[in-house]
Order: sequence, then C-alpha cells, then structure tokens
Amino acid sequence: MLSRTIVLGAMAMAVVGAPAVAAADPNEPPPPPPPPNVNGWAPVKPSDYSVLGDTAYAFTTPDGLSCMIQRNGGYGCFGALPGAPEGANLVSGRIAQAPGFANAGGNPFAVAGEIKPLPTGSRVSYKTLSCGTDGAVTSCVDSKNQAGFVISPGATWIVGEVNPLVDRPEGTNPYFN
Repeated sequence: MLSRTIVLGAMAMAVVGAPAVAAADPNEPPPPPPPPNVNGWAPVKPSDYSVLGDTAYAFTTPDGLSCMIQRNGGYGCFGALPGAPEGANLVSGRIAQAPGFANAGGNPFAVAGEIKPLPTGSRVSYKTLSCGTDGAVTSCVDSKNQAGFVISPGATWIVGEVNPLVDRPEGTNPYFN
C-alpha cells in the first residue's frame, strides 16, 4: 500500500511539473551561432589591400560585399545583409566599441576606388581588427573587446554587443565567480 502511494505521488508530481517545462516562450528566437574564428583564416599582406593613401585596407567578397578597415579604428561592410534590422545595408564599428547597423544611400567605401577581392579563407588584419571571408560567411572581429559582426547567407548579427564589465545584470560581479 505504501509503495502504491509513493508511485502515485511521483506520477502526480511528474504531471504537475510537466506544464512548467512546456511554458517556455515559443516566440523567443534561438541564440545566434558562435562567430567563425576569423583569426584562424589565412592572413594576407595588408599593404596589398591598401587604399586611400594607405589610410585604410579594403576588399570585396565573393557575395558582393565591400569591406574596409580604417587605420583610425573604424571597420565595416556594405552590401546585402540578410536578416539585418530595418533592411540595413551597412554594418560598422570602431575599436573597443560594438558595431551597429545603418542604411546607406550608396556604398560608403566607393571612395576607395577599385577594391580587390579577398581570397576565400583569408583575412585582413590591422592592430586588434580582423575581417575576412570563408567564401560564404564574412566576419569582422575586434580582439580588444571581442565584438564584431557576422554576415552569412541566412542571417547577419552583431557579436559581443554587451560588455560584461559595463552592462551586467543587477547583483552580478564579473570579478567574482
């Protein structure tokens, strides 16, 4: 009799606990996949991609993006950005700052003149910035703050938008685990 009561009690707890698991918000999108390891792609000689009197490095990708790293710390890509908010066609940032999206009336990197294509599986790096492509995915990352962006055939997203030393949930401390 006691064992039957324990079994029935366990079954009742399982039934009561089941709706809590199913109550998760079904509309919440899954988190984006991790960014590719841009620094794992083969480096190219930056001077081969030098533009604007050696003040920037620019390249194009197989899918038609134009990207630039400026020696003053700015970086970005222009072109079709699948899934970007509000139809943005430009994603850009600066060293130690998270990038953001914008709508540009034209290619802001066109002032560089003719831009060379970057070989698949390679990257251009300057100081803490690296931008490159594997042929399908284009990504830029700032190793100073681990922020950057990823442009893939199915989605475009910002990486590292939140600095855990500045923006953190109440009651957490990044210095103590």
